[in-house]
Amino acid sequence: MAALIMVRTGKDWQATGGLFEWTLEYLIPRLDDRKTADWLRMVVAENLGSLWIPDLPDAGREEIYTLLRADLVAAARRELPDGPGKGDALAQLHELVDLTW
Repeated sequence: MAALIMVRTGKDWQATGGLFEWTLEYLIPRLDDRKTADWLRMVVAENLGSLWIPDLPDAGREEIYTLLRADLVAAARRELPDGPGKGDALAQLHELVDLTW
């Protein structure tokens, strides 16, 4: 299943459902904005498969951009299982981070 994150208006990121879910699970415990964390938790629980960051409250949106830029790829390098698809997953996550600027 494919999933989508609208990062900024006109800038979207597509990934497998598993990588999408991993990305949201990375963000949820790190978010100080509880409303945004609860929203992401619901997206994962309901298997919605999409997230529109521009529609989030300003504080949550900016916090997500900061978290993605700070440690997403390094965390994936540590946490994702080694295997033939890991390099592609890391490249996709780099693309996501690039879209936050």
